[in-house]
Amino acid sequence: MKITINNKEIECQPNKTILEVAKENDIEIPTLCYQEGFEARAVCRICLVEVDNKLLPSCSTKAKEGMVISTESKKVLEARKINTELLMSKHIQSCFVESKEHELCKIAKNVGIRQAKFDSNKKTYIVDKGIAIVTDNNQCILCGRCVQACQMQNVNAIDFAYRSYHTKVTPAYENKLDDSVCVNCGQCLLACPVNAIYEKDDTKEVLKALKSKKHVIVQTAPAVRASLGEEFDLPAGTLVTGKMVSSLRKIGFKKIFDTQFGADLTIMEEAAELIKRLKENKNLPMITSCCPAWIKYIEHFYPEFLNHVSTCKSPHDMFGAIAKSYYKDKYKINKKDLVVVSVMPCTAKKFEIQRKEMKKEVDYVLTTRELARLIKIKKIDFNNLADEDFDAALGLSSGAGTIFGASGGVMEAALRTAYETATGKKLEMLEFNQIRGMSDFKEGSIIINGKTVNFAVVNGLHNAKEVLEQIKNKECKYDFIEVMACPGGCIAGGGQPIPTNKEIVEKRMQALYINDKNNTIRRSHENPAIIQLYEEFLGRPLSKKAEKLLHTNYIKRGI
Repeated sequence: MKITINNKEIECQPNKTILEVAKENDIEIPTLCYQEGFEARAVCRICLVEVDNKLLPSCSTKAKEGMVISTESKKVLEARKINTELLMSKHIQSCFVESKEHELCKIAKNVGIRQAKFDSNKKTYIVDKGIAIVTDNNQCILCGRCVQACQMQNVNAIDFAYRSYHTKVTPAYENKLDDSVCVNCGQCLLACPVNAIYEKDDTKEVLKALKSKKHVIVQTAPAVRASLGEEFDLPAGTLVTGKMVSSLRKIGFKKIFDTQFGADLTIMEEAAELIKRLKENKNLPMITSCCPAWIKYIEHFYPEFLNHVSTCKSPHDMFGAIAKSYYKDKYKINKKDLVVVSVMPCTAKKFEIQRKEMKKEVDYVLTTRELARLIKIKKIDFNNLADEDFDAALGLSSGAGTIFGASGGVMEAALRTAYETATGKKLEMLEFNQIRGMSDFKEGSIIINGKTVNFAVVNGLHNAKEVLEQIKNKECKYDFIEVMACPGGCIAGGGQPIPTNKEIVEKRMQALYINDKNNTIRRSHENPAIIQLYEEFLGRPLSKKAEKLLHTNYIKRGI
């Protein structure tokens, strides 16, 4: 069918909204409450367009044959400006920040607003400072994007409460976020257009540690190197590993290590655990344990299946355990003087290190965004830094460790090692393409010593629920399942640069797969640093020492 937008005739498919058609034809219509992939709520009225002398929200209005639309008529521009002014009155009065994290302020600037026109009668709220996530209702404009994101995750930790002037977004019974079923995945944070939800900032504590006489080391997750560049205006998917390492040295860390070393270590333990469970035919399917948001989700909603979860700690916590034992002893560092900092794409890692089961093996977690702020605080010219390498030996890793950051990567890395260590044979094809990409649910099978092992990969907690229901109903055909809370995996974690959308996530993913392909070591069990660690310290996977340092347990939580 044909419609006209701004005097331009356009052919479009039926059942598409005006906004969707405009986007497909590079016609810009500003939006605020709208999120791609979610049902349009049409509450902000920023995306208004004029049709037959009427103002309609383009995000929820379907295009019809012969429709004549204006996105920039005088009526539209006036309405857009006054609606933006009304929204700004709900936001902090003095906030006109030019930032990717403040979409409303950017819109305000574009429509010509320089100061708040309307007085705010909004209530003043106490900021909820959680272990991982901070929520500030003083900045909230009630667009509902965070609520939608939480509902999509099937967590439902937050929702609208009260009416009219009293309306606010809050956990049930106005509990603190830490006292709710929130899993700290941070998808609400990525969705918020006004920075009313943000990560707990640990940069000051890290800077304080760096100024002390303590031995402060840092590790960086695989996903960070494929996204950090976006904070310095580099294209999405640009690998900045060398510049990242260089910037961390300039900040003042004593040693810069790679969490991919911890990922390789995780694979050694997890692959051995899988083979053991397959032989004993116990607690199958085995489900991965790398994602702390997923772990908290199953602890809240399906604690009866915790025995299915791998006992392996996450890679950065495994690294922390090795740093505060093997590394400390080898380099004769007093444990009280050793500070371990993790740079993660994830807000849930901040919660994870506070779990008593983890024994404070990691002292601080910084998100990708926090690292970028630290680099800017230190006035480091990131884009012009020379590339530098990680420190040996805890900085040496395989390509298998790299792909941990993408959905399917943990499964692929584990299968490479599980197959080869169990059979003594080499895989002809290292790439498991059937479990790569952005699909919600991916599956495959592999024959190990005559047994067909069925595996599945899910990302997004609403998809995890479906698998858990299969287990509950005794309908699950899988032996091994990978679960990541965030859509696309860690590469789209709550600590990543904003915006994080499907197109950007796919580019970050591809960067990790290219990094794996170009690595001379692509199997975790062939990492010489890992081999040395077992020979000198751990003995073998699942040894008593490995069980004590690298494995954990979980707890049942209420709903």
